[in-house]
Amino acid sequence: MLRLTDVSLPLDHAEPALKKAAIDRLGITASDLLNLTVFRRGYDARKKSAIHLVYTLDVEVTNEAIVLAHCKPGNKVSLTPSMEYHFVAHAAQNLSNRPVVIGFGPCGLFAALILAQMGFRPVIIERGKVVRERTKDTFGLWRKRELHPESNVQFGEGGAGTFSDGKLWTQVSDPKHYSRKVLQEFVLADAPPEILYVSKPHIGTFRLVKMIEQMRAKIIELGGEFHFEQKVEDIDIVNGKVQGLLLSNGDKIECDHVVLAVGHSARDTFQMLHKRGVYMETKPFSVGFRIEHPQSVIDRCRFGSFAGNPILGAADYKLVHHASNGRSVYSFCMCPGGTVVAATSEPGRVVTNGMSQYSRNERNANAGIVVGVTPADYAAGPLGGMEFQRQLETRAFELGGGNYNAPGQLVGDFIAQRPSEKFGTVEPSYKPGVTLGDLTLALPAYVTDAIREALPAFEKQIPGFAMHDAVLTGVETRTSSPIRIKRDDDFQSINTSGLYPAGEGAGYAGGIMSAAIDGIRVAESVALSICKKP
Repeated sequence: MLRLTDVSLPLDHAEPALKKAAIDRLGITASDLLNLTVFRRGYDARKKSAIHLVYTLDVEVTNEAIVLAHCKPGNKVSLTPSMEYHFVAHAAQNLSNRPVVIGFGPCGLFAALILAQMGFRPVIIERGKVVRERTKDTFGLWRKRELHPESNVQFGEGGAGTFSDGKLWTQVSDPKHYSRKVLQEFVLADAPPEILYVSKPHIGTFRLVKMIEQMRAKIIELGGEFHFEQKVEDIDIVNGKVQGLLLSNGDKIECDHVVLAVGHSARDTFQMLHKRGVYMETKPFSVGFRIEHPQSVIDRCRFGSFAGNPILGAADYKLVHHASNGRSVYSFCMCPGGTVVAATSEPGRVVTNGMSQYSRNERNANAGIVVGVTPADYAAGPLGGMEFQRQLETRAFELGGGNYNAPGQLVGDFIAQRPSEKFGTVEPSYKPGVTLGDLTLALPAYVTDAIREALPAFEKQIPGFAMHDAVLTGVETRTSSPIRIKRDDDFQSINTSGLYPAGEGAGYAGGIMSAAIDGIRVAESVALSICKKP
């Protein structure tokens, strides 16, 4: 097949226009075009008066070699690359020690799935509950202010990505097309087929719940074994090699290949690993607030008269500002038509995050507006960043009133440096509630000063962004893991053989897709290592 890139057509084009565009690009007749498939569809909204859809097409033609040879270099036509996934190994029939996967978020899910598909019958340890029970517990915090420390937005089947916008794109290098494998597995688990071709695929929380259940069932069918509501309390390391795990119920599991996919909030696990001497180091991350606007404001700015078009959907944005104090301020995890959610996993702390459903039809748009921080900003040592996060989250809890309300402030008041006393036209979506006040007290001055400078700058790009009634809600602290558990070229810890730090928690991913890709890569390394054992 041949791949045609950058095929641009008007937003309201008729279906036959795709075939005509392919025929014209290739210089062939209609009878020479045997088949056409949309591989990717995005849009170009740089001119709001003339928004175009931009396609990548895979086509089958007669006399392919001749057609390709006659295409001019600037025609953007090439052979369609093979994106089929190939397993790197298969387990022996007499497999003794099965690999263990700790954590069943996106990284752990795909590590377990790939290992199961290769016949390694992985054992999966997840400290939280199955996804439907976990969902009930999560709503318990949002509706009743009842936090379940082991079952919440961060912990439980599906990981933190379950309660998010469900974004399925990434900017990480993917030469082996692992992302295609991820999308195909999601579609097999009843994700919308359109995620295979839209440029910015997403799923949303409620659809993810059902999908995760189906993928768990598939892993079990292939010989996988799950242990929910069991936390890894300790790891047995002898002469720099993993020998086994101790679970919270007292069970011991002998193992020599462990995928560590615990997510960025498993702070007690990080402490345990540090105590056991596993090498880790602190790393930069970002902190800030969530900002909410009416989604209609963002739609009008991005799409003009085309706002509301069903193909375009709810508009998103991506913003960056380099502040005069040397800090970078940027939008993070933008959720069109979504809600701000309570995302703490520890009592007495407040954390915010963003979430959308597949429909993205809630009244507000929200995003993190965050500022980069580095190890120079907090206490020394591998766990210094983690403790810095805890301090900010505790302060937010106190400013919110000590009842899991989040502290908030109107954008106009924040810029004017005065406390907010009442909401305007924008109603915050965070539950259980928002307590208005002065967010300058929530974060260090170098963070709030940078955000205060950035908001008017963002207004120049998106008119209405610095509107007085837009709401800031604090605090956003878990943008990424505050540590990195270093690993070698075989994906093993640099000083603990058999331990495979993976995904977002170990500092190697940021989001559902990049975490899933890392899970696949680590699973392949585990499989190859097991197959090499005498």
